[in-house]
Amino acid sequence: MRYPDGGGLTAEGRAGRERAGLETAEMFAAGMSTSAVAVRLRVTRQAVNGWRRAWQADGTAALLSKGPGGSAPKLDEGQVAVLQAELRRGPAAYGWDDQR
Repeated sequence: MRYPDGGGLTAEGRAGRERAGLETAEMFAAGMSTSAVAVRLRVTRQAVNGWRRAWQADGTAALLSKGPGGSAPKLDEGQVAVLQAELRRGPAAYGWDDQR
């Protein structure tokens, strides 16, 4: 079964991640140390080091949300609807004992 909204974070979650990315870029620009950023955001120094490298290479855009992740679904919406309907019928509809 697919996750809603393409998987991973919701639109609200992605917006929160984007705000965090902007805040992180501001901290880097202000010269905050890796340790201070990690403590403030409650993440590991390794994570902050990765973000700092990305920020130094590509600027603030490197820290912004890229949208929902994952590959494109192989089924279109109509096929997903058919699959969901068939799954709701249950195993007995296909000759299987629904107790197994």
